[in-house]
Amino acid sequence: MEPAAIEQKDESAPAIRAGGVPVAFAIMLALIAAAPFVTYPLFVMQVLCFALFACAFNLLIGYVGLLSFGHALYFGWASYVCAHTAKVWGLPPELAILTGAAFACGCGIVAGSLAIRRQGIYFAMITLALAQMMYFFALQAKFTGGEDGIQGVPRGKMFGVLDLGNELVMYYVTAAIFLTGFLLIYRIIHSPFGEVLKAIRENEARAISLGYKTDRYKLMAFVLSATLAGVAGATKAIVLQQASLTDVNWPMSGEVVLIALLGGLGTLFGPVLGALIILAMQYKLSSFGEWVLVAQGAIFVLCVLLFRRGIVGEIANFFRIRL
Repeated sequence: MEPAAIEQKDESAPAIRAGGVPVAFAIMLALIAAAPFVTYPLFVMQVLCFALFACAFNLLIGYVGLLSFGHALYFGWASYVCAHTAKVWGLPPELAILTGAAFACGCGIVAGSLAIRRQGIYFAMITLALAQMMYFFALQAKFTGGEDGIQGVPRGKMFGVLDLGNELVMYYVTAAIFLTGFLLIYRIIHSPFGEVLKAIRENEARAISLGYKTDRYKLMAFVLSATLAGVAGATKAIVLQQASLTDVNWPMSGEVVLIALLGGLGTLFGPVLGALIILAMQYKLSSFGEWVLVAQGAIFVLCVLLFRRGIVGEIANFFRIRL
């Protein structure tokens, strides 16, 4: 039998009001439904894929306190596997996405088993080293296409019925995948399992003293995060009909860290807003070339100075609500 969780409340702290999550979710749902009619569906689909990727990363760092510098491994390799199985093996899109997610899950089990043996910066460096090993493998492997990547990935028909060649159908399938992953993460962090993860984040030694096998919980969280990141990467391969080295290289790991920090670590909606801001900047400032990175860096510095909890984190703190 698992030991009972002990929760301490700070009586001096102002009460946090409930109700913020349902309202924010309703607003997000309405925006997702209306988005393809007011902007380019392909852009919003990219935002949804990166939002799910950032939410998966946030599950690990925001609720367990584990900073991974190698999450591009799961995102990028799921993209490669999905693209290869869809184009070469002829799998339908739903099976190709599941195959990519399963591969990311397997990578998460291996990498997580090694990484959780260390803490802090050592944990981060192990994840980065493993990700870079897989990047160089992707660069040399024949089936990945090297620097050219895998192009012309067919979208096909999901479940033999939904024609993903139709942009609007592809959009709502992508939205459904994102919402499923988002709600799964919500369920995880509000379950007894999620409460243990938060306890590990706050004080791992105390969690161990209560009888929890923290390494097991951290590994489970790592694998869940890697799998959901894989779902995001595989979906992106179908959406953009390609898989490239960009998805598996270390800047992608850095970008998801930036997205999560900008939106707010440990918040449910922070990674979603962060993904929207970062990709909107890349889209609007694409004509400036490499200066986009300078602009992102400047905004990141301003965010750290003005929004120490991230944008959503500061909003939630100001109104004393959970987001």
